[in-house]
Amino acid sequence: MIAFLFPGQGSQFVGMGKALAETFPECRALFAEADAAVGAPLSRLCFEGPPEELTLTENTQPAILTVSVAADRLLASRGFRPHFMAGHSLGEYSAHVAAGTLSFADACRTVRLRGHFMQEAVPVGVGAMAAILGLDADLVAQACSEAATGGEVVSPANVNSPGQVVIAGHTQAVARAGERARALGAKRVMPLNVSAPFHCALMQPAEERLGPVLRALTARDPAIPVVANVDAAIKRDAAAAIDALVHQVSRTVRWEAVIRRLASEGVRTYVEIGPGSVLCGLVRKIDGDARTLSFGEPAGWPALEALFAGPTLAE
Repeated sequence: MIAFLFPGQGSQFVGMGKALAETFPECRALFAEADAAVGAPLSRLCFEGPPEELTLTENTQPAILTVSVAADRLLASRGFRPHFMAGHSLGEYSAHVAAGTLSFADACRTVRLRGHFMQEAVPVGVGAMAAILGLDADLVAQACSEAATGGEVVSPANVNSPGQVVIAGHTQAVARAGERARALGAKRVMPLNVSAPFHCALMQPAEERLGPVLRALTARDPAIPVVANVDAAIKRDAAAAIDALVHQVSRTVRWEAVIRRLASEGVRTYVEIGPGSVLCGLVRKIDGDARTLSFGEPAGWPALEALFAGPTLAE
């Protein structure tokens, strides 16, 4: 069985999607749709930058969504469909566009607002994020609990794979949690260069603003089941899918649990759709027997053709 995975913020780079648009008319048309949906030259930002504008959260989110959906639209036009889908944080929106839950134009406008709301939720410098490497997730949670004092919050934001947990919260609380994690045996604590502390309680104002926007959209039951970040549960109806997207803003991305849920459903092959291959690396850390491929450039096309021409789907 096959699952398509869609990357989140951090996978962007100047030039992403350009070769797809130049090579495949379906992808070129999708970039034109994105420009029309947001009323700005998003395609030019993807293809040419500048990087300082591309990395602004409210630009990054629709840009990554567009590249991911362009790649998936090409695969769909050739009849290449998986059994399940999932996306890391922002990537869950890409998954729901690919699954037919949301229209591309609605998703493009919504994730731009999502980026704007998340950026405005916490003043610059008030919040921070850090990656804790080489420490069990339960011990990372313990470090956060012990560091959340004086009204400050810090909690696991992304449980990405065994030994890789990202934490988020108030700047000083994140620093205290990092020190405590080292004392508990973490191999490394890496402060992250991010514009806001995503996926923690400080994002509650963003969730409250985004909720009505999401619930006002026309949503359909996913044509392909999507495993959600917040609870690693399979979403098969529109209402559950939207609720998961709303709560995702301020809750932990449980990526390791997502992959383990997909594996429990019989998935053995994962295809990362969009820029980069970060998720492929995480999958291999979670399930060493899994097969991984990435598709965000024309060079990846032969491997995809071979995958879907083989016996995998019939097994």
